[in-house]
Amino acid sequence: MDPILVGKAVTTADSGNVHLLPKFGNRHGLIAGATGTGKTVTLMTLTENFSRIGVPVFLADVKGDVAGLALPGAMNEKIQQRLALMGNPEYRNEAAPVVFWDLYGKNGHPVRTTVSEMGPTLLGRILELNDTQSGVLDIVFKLADDRGLLLLDLEDLRALLGLVAEERKDISTSYGLVSTQSIGAIQRALLRLEQEGAEMFFGEPALELSDLMRTTPDGRGVVNILAADQLILKPKLYSSFLLWLLSELFENLPEVGDLEKPKLVFVFDEAHLLFDDSPAALQHRIEQVVRIIRSKGVGVYFCSQFPDDVPDEILGQLGNRFQHALRAFTPRDQKAVKTAAQTFVANPALDVAKALGDLGTGEALVSTLQDKGIPMPVERTLIAPPRCRMGAITESERAQVRAGSPVGGKYDTRIDRESAAETLAKKVETAAEQAKAPPARTREQDDAEEGGLGQSVKDAVFGTKRRQGMVETMAKQTARTVGNQIGKQILRGLLGSIFGGRR
Repeated sequence: MDPILVGKAVTTADSGNVHLLPKFGNRHGLIAGATGTGKTVTLMTLTENFSRIGVPVFLADVKGDVAGLALPGAMNEKIQQRLALMGNPEYRNEAAPVVFWDLYGKNGHPVRTTVSEMGPTLLGRILELNDTQSGVLDIVFKLADDRGLLLLDLEDLRALLGLVAEERKDISTSYGLVSTQSIGAIQRALLRLEQEGAEMFFGEPALELSDLMRTTPDGRGVVNILAADQLILKPKLYSSFLLWLLSELFENLPEVGDLEKPKLVFVFDEAHLLFDDSPAALQHRIEQVVRIIRSKGVGVYFCSQFPDDVPDEILGQLGNRFQHALRAFTPRDQKAVKTAAQTFVANPALDVAKALGDLGTGEALVSTLQDKGIPMPVERTLIAPPRCRMGAITESERAQVRAGSPVGGKYDTRIDRESAAETLAKKVETAAEQAKAPPARTREQDDAEEGGLGQSVKDAVFGTKRRQGMVETMAKQTARTVGNQIGKQILRGLLGSIFGGRR
């Protein structure tokens, strides 16, 4: 397979062109340099070259200018001069096959995952939870697994937190101590996350990795561009999303060893956000993923201003280096220059530390892996111009590209199937209905009621020891009535006799 043309080496008068060998594209890389020195152009050149040899690429568009990959560029005098220096290689303006993605669903197809797939570790990082609160979140996930409750979106997670609060004492006994303060803190963090619009990220249909690894009918790799100009304003969400995606690739792709070209190239722009304030356990996880994912055919390329934005343990695994200019204005800059100079294979014809301050826009110090995986001595290189547009695109142009996407019908419509929130709501509703309804009757209860009714009738008619019955009452009333009538007759007769006797 033909090597990827990176640019023209100008370290010495007889320096040739610099190439990247596709079979070492999965050995990862670093693109670094100060703002405005040409990192984005280098990234675009590498991306479209990978695409042309059939390698899909995933990258984030932080400033909005990477979207130019979707449209052909235009020839100009500067490009012609650069091509002439490189020996006039085959070149034509053309667009790369692009699919736009967006966590918020505005500038691309929605990217979703479920709460369960995200897992408690990364979700705890997004929510910025402390160790105690993260422990409670672990319990919530474990409880969901044990009770068969699906955690798909943030509403499900909130419902489960409500269940944990309600059964806190029992859950604390079985799973570990759960405090109301920790539950409240997680609920408040979820509220903040929702206010930032992150609820769009959780749900279904969830992203399938195969849709990031597509090729076109003519064999070119699809370039997946994540619109991140708004996402970058939420650094924790941005970095955690990319780390989740990288972890998904790591966990789901099979081992393939070394191939003639990568199966996917994954670009992590603003790489310092991945490592800022991250706990040691998380950094260790990142190091593990980067080290092993190479054998699954994935190349990871970090982009950042300074090479020391990437921890040494990971920096040592990045075999392909593209270092743009660094301005040593501050002690921090001077340290970065020293770090960059020490990470290259020395070239006797080049003073690396001096060159780092002299590089112009579109120039870089480049070292790539060559035969047998040996890094070449660093070369001062004029980067080859990309064939696409170098700049942003309009909303109408973006809409046109999106309309021709092969995955729009799959992801643009959200699905809301029954999950934890609906299941728990149904249980509450069922319990409320059962509380209102009379209890079910048994045969014994009916027999007892029949016996009780017969006894009640008997008692009412014939009376009890403490209360007279209807028969006795009627008899007494009749006796009183009869007695009254007879008494009245006797009285009248007696009085009549007396009065009559007097007459």
